[in-house]
Amino acid sequence: ADGMEPLAAAAPQVAPETPIHGKWFDELPEGLVIQHALTRTVTEVDNILFTTLSLNPAKLHLDYESAKGTQFGKPLVNSMFTIALLVGMSVLETTHGTTIANLGFEEVVFPRPVFYGDTLRAETQVIKTRPSGSDPTRGIVKFEHRAFNQNGDLVCRARRNAMMRKRPSSKL
Repeated sequence: ADGMEPLAAAAPQVAPETPIHGKWFDELPEGLVIQHALTRTVTEVDNILFTTLSLNPAKLHLDYESAKGTQFGKPLVNSMFTIALLVGMSVLETTHGTTIANLGFEEVVFPRPVFYGDTLRAETQVIKTRPSGSDPTRGIVKFEHRAFNQNGDLVCRARRNAMMRKRPSSKL
């Protein structure tokens, strides 16, 4: 033998079942408020990358000299980054592995600006739920996501509708 024997076929790899951290439709009663574990300090790099990747040339986000002339006196973090971060911080305890689709946003407000160095925390409240009229394995949830800075100031509020899975029935 020349050491070139074919290798035995490897057993197919089966991916481990992915953990689900989100809540099922059945676990989301109206009025529930969830304090999210993840927090984030926003950096200049976050803002520049997001702003340039999204092709937003606004000087308010990128130009220190121009921003000096605004009421804020310094660049603002792009509000689209703020909402993306807010929704992202909410995923682990709300929709991770349990959502079917994001159906859209009804209302988004930014009561205060976000600046470099601000540390954001988030919470989500379940505003309304309803079972699907066409599929008994799912329902629609209206979430209100809220982000606060390190001073407790509300910096973003967004109402979002999501199609959520109901807890799968046991097949025992």
